[in-house]
Amino acid sequence: MKIAVINGPNLNLLGRREPEIYGSGTLEELEKMLIEASEGKNVEFKFFQSNSEGEIVDFIHQCIGSVDGIIINPGAYSHYSIAILDALRAFDGKIVEVHISNVFKREEIRHSLITARAADAVIAGMGFEGYVFAFFYLLSLFE
Repeated sequence: MKIAVINGPNLNLLGRREPEIYGSGTLEELEKMLIEASEGKNVEFKFFQSNSEGEIVDFIHQCIGSVDGIIINPGAYSHYSIAILDALRAFDGKIVEVHISNVFKREEIRHSLITARAADAVIAGMGFEGYVFAFFYLLSLFE
């Protein structure tokens, strides 16, 4: 099983950016956490992070036919990117959208998740654990 883990803008700053909201863990620690959760599960991850909407769209296109599932945190793009939504809708596998913080407890502009319309599930407010839950959910769909 192959899973792409896509992180959008500013997630490369995890551990430094607003730790009171996003925690003190880094993106590298998040990736390590997923790798450890997958031990013995015959899973291959493709990790990708970009601050560029077009690069995220291009990466999703590369996932078509080459991965089984996507875990995506589009960051701020989740609130307005029709381009990422359309790319996700073209993907032929399963999708889980993840948000580290509970976006529904934050500013009203963050309550609308445009990209989530393409997702099979959405997880918000569970910190890094949300990614692990997303992984196990995808795993359950393919077992």
